[in-house]
Amino acid sequence: MAELTIPTPPSFATVEEERLHRKQRLAAAFRLFSRFGFDEGVAGHITARDPEHPHRFWVNPFGMHFGHIRVSDLICVDQDGNVVEGDRPVNTAAFAIHSQVHAARPDVVAAAHAHSVYGKTWSTLGRTLDPITQDVCAFYQDHGLFDDYTGVVLSTDEGKRIAHALGDYKAVILRNHGLLSVGQSVDEAAWWFITMERSCQAQLMAEAAGTPVLIEADNAALTQTQVGSHFAGWFSFQPLYDRIVREQPDLLD
Repeated sequence: MAELTIPTPPSFATVEEERLHRKQRLAAAFRLFSRFGFDEGVAGHITARDPEHPHRFWVNPFGMHFGHIRVSDLICVDQDGNVVEGDRPVNTAAFAIHSQVHAARPDVVAAAHAHSVYGKTWSTLGRTLDPITQDVCAFYQDHGLFDDYTGVVLSTDEGKRIAHALGDYKAVILRNHGLLSVGQSVDEAAWWFITMERSCQAQLMAEAAGTPVLIEADNAALTQTQVGSHFAGWFSFQPLYDRIVREQPDLLD
């Protein structure tokens, strides 16, 4: 009988290998965000820290549809907002937010933000999510609220305030704006965004139907350790990655 194995996060012999891996995951995440309807015009961005130059990150070009992004389309931006690789501009809001998140959180490899329908709807309530389902327990006592809105984020000072609200959490709700998630891999950050968006949808539906029954604190905390770990976030993304690469292999170009 063959030995059963479970996938684990990869290791790399060179920074070039790791860079390509992160860019492939990043392009796949954009395709998945498009498939799930998380795109809204030119809004939204996912970033991946460069493994060789930690003060730089890879991001989508401003104005390119998530559903068209390939590995070769990604641009690299430095700590001053200059595009150091690529021939397309960077979204000013992407730099203002992500540069400060990456600076404040050296443990973070990737961050994801988009104007998804249920996330931005829930954000208008100015509340964190309640532990009403097993899935949302991934965020139990592990997400924050940026309880302010002053317009499109165009300054790094505003990005610093968002990073402060994020703190050491895996995600933050930006009031009247949407969701932002982070992770120690592109896979993890993308998955937390996907499942947080669905959790916003679930709570909106539950509260529209009645009064949800909350999971007890001890059980919510236990479930958080079971579904909210770095590995759980990474592993949950793997089937989605396999699916989108099989369906849209050009994303790897």
